[in-house]
Amino acid sequence: MPAYHSIFLQDTDVRLIGNFPLLPLRTRTRGPAYTLPTISLPSPDLSPDPDSESYDILDEVLSLFRANTFFRNFEIKGPADRLLIYGILFLSEALGKVRAAMGARDAEKALNTTALDQFAIPGDASFPLNQAFEAPKDRSEAETLRQ
Repeated sequence: MPAYHSIFLQDTDVRLIGNFPLLPLRTRTRGPAYTLPTISLPSPDLSPDPDSESYDILDEVLSLFRANTFFRNFEIKGPADRLLIYGILFLSEALGKVRAAMGARDAEKALNTTALDQFAIPGDASFPLNQAFEAPKDRSEAETLRQ
């Protein structure tokens, strides 16, 4: 059985930094990515349906995390697959910061700290997947990618 690929592979009008796409996000935070409209869900813990216009790459990372972590090999079919891989790696690291004995508040603090830490991007010596990602062309693209 092959790994699951991103449904955003068909999006061809996406801005790329190196070969890393800036896909739209459903957020209230300003940044370089296009903002998708928010929707009301029956529960805040639910993700929208993949056919919804508000379905974003973060929803996809969360829904495919468990299935794709079991695959040893993953054929990259486009930039959206690279972002999916990066998201799964980040989610795996974030889950590693949360311990079973932590309370909800401590876990939230640990995750916020992880999200705000200086992190490696493609082209940095400490980035784990440099062979699959192109580095940003200049400093301004690198800063945009960090946002």
